[in-house]
Amino acid sequence: MRCPFCGNIDTQVKDSRPAEDHVAIRRRRFCPACGGRFTTYERVQLRDLVVIKSNGRREDFDRDKLERSIRMAMQKRPIEPERIDQMISGIVRRLESLGETDIASKQIGEIVMETLARIDTVAYVRFASVYKNFQEADDFDKFVSELRPNEKDKPKSEE
Repeated sequence: MRCPFCGNIDTQVKDSRPAEDHVAIRRRRFCPACGGRFTTYERVQLRDLVVIKSNGRREDFDRDKLERSIRMAMQKRPIEPERIDQMISGIVRRLESLGETDIASKQIGEIVMETLARIDTVAYVRFASVYKNFQEADDFDKFVSELRPNEKDKPKSEE
């Protein structure tokens, strides 16, 4: 592993242990050239996934990109960081277990939205606003009204 401080390629592993989510290995490393210490994480990757964008362009699946978008939607929400990590790992495992190496970005977005809807509705709406490319406030209103139970099915309150 290359040292991020000096670029030396001969670094030493000083400690290895499972990460908090138990789906990665956390390794503490030491660079004998500059004395720098840093941490790396290793994850099991079942297969190389390729994302097919809506315009047909292909790009390698980037777990970090998925994580950034989910964390942005979950920002300032009362969800434990470990729970978010578990959710991201679950989504990646689900994608890897689909049996396909090529996955449409639309399918990834739908899986993320389905998962967020179960965990936090505000994060779900935030993610959906970017994913569905909301342009106006009416787009939010329409989307949120679909989340609410039908108004005509509610009993009327007495005034």
